[in-house]
Amino acid sequence: MKRTILAHIAELATPKGREARQGARMNELSVTRDAAVVIEGENILAVGDTDTILSSYRDGAEIRDLSGHAVVPGFVDSHTHFLFGGYRPEEFMMRLAGESYLAIHKAGGGIECTVEKTRNETEEQMDREGRARLRDALQMGVTSMEGKSGYGLDRDTELRMLRVMRKLDKEQPVEITPTYLGGHSVPREYRDRPDGYIDWMIREMLPLIREERLAAFVDIFCEDGVFTAAQSEKLLSAASAMGFGTKIHADEIMSTGGAELAVGLHSVSADHLLMISDQGIRDLAGSGTVATLLPCTAFCLAKPYAPARKLIDAGCAVALASDYNPGSCFTGSIPLLFALAVIHMHMSLPEALCALTLNGAAAIGRADRIGSIEPGKQADLVVLNHPEYEFLVYNTAVNQVHEVYKKGVSVCHR
Repeated sequence: MKRTILAHIAELATPKGREARQGARMNELSVTRDAAVVIEGENILAVGDTDTILSSYRDGAEIRDLSGHAVVPGFVDSHTHFLFGGYRPEEFMMRLAGESYLAIHKAGGGIECTVEKTRNETEEQMDREGRARLRDALQMGVTSMEGKSGYGLDRDTELRMLRVMRKLDKEQPVEITPTYLGGHSVPREYRDRPDGYIDWMIREMLPLIREERLAAFVDIFCEDGVFTAAQSEKLLSAASAMGFGTKIHADEIMSTGGAELAVGLHSVSADHLLMISDQGIRDLAGSGTVATLLPCTAFCLAKPYAPARKLIDAGCAVALASDYNPGSCFTGSIPLLFALAVIHMHMSLPEALCALTLNGAAAIGRADRIGSIEPGKQADLVVLNHPEYEFLVYNTAVNQVHEVYKKGVSVCHR
């Protein structure tokens, strides 16, 4: 088995562990100078200072000198909508002129507009566009990504989206964790009977998706004017009974009890949380549910950011993700994500790095294999342009990626 040693790393910075870090423990970062990482096959064999590692592991190994470069874990973007058809620039301009996201949604724009365009896309178009977006993410250091369906809201398009994700997962470096988001919006066919749509998903879609093993998670947009807490609970309870993990778009625009529901259902994550209640924060702090915050969405919607400081100080496990989509957040910028989290949400850089690596991995059920640089884990690493990991925010909103390793292989060099 091939052995590679990344030696003389100026600074190796990583959280440690195989589960999400909560509260103050998010600030605990292992930083090693003149570090080395031993990669054997797809996995990390050993980590330590360069002299110790070379004295024990250099025989037969390929040695790469990373002097002048910091190294961090591969970034885990645990909430994206990267497969979709068409774009919505006119809505962005409408929001800048003062129209609200929900008003546009209720008037037939928003998600419904993208649904129409996505239903008309072929599998080949989806594949080509998705592949290009994944290349962009890889160049910003994303080595693992969650991808949601939810722009079909019918049988054929939703299955097509999930099948394309499965194909892309096998054919390019970024690992994809697929999520069925049939509960993204009420489709026009069910506009006057949303309960019927919930029943249809439970009866028709979940068994098909389980049979083909197309999704690891089921998600729903629990929001005023979209799906109620009761409807969300019905779908996710059924999904859980069928063996799916669950996620919730929770408390984004109004406080609807989404965080509390996520905890009650033992969901892997509650996402958005701009309007989370104090009770929701208390519930999350005592649970295994990750609070996934999406600051680029708040930025693009000109909304207040989710209360990251309050969540962490209460003892919650916080993840950060892009929410890349064609409507509310048409950016997957990891540099912008770091800048917003640290400068505007008052997270420390160690907390932000933990949130986008180990806790992001926990938010897709993968913290046992990815999200940190330590023996036994997958060798997913980002080599930075500069010798200190602080450049992730100091060189504000600028891509710091020099090279990316996925499963021990260099897959991107900028």
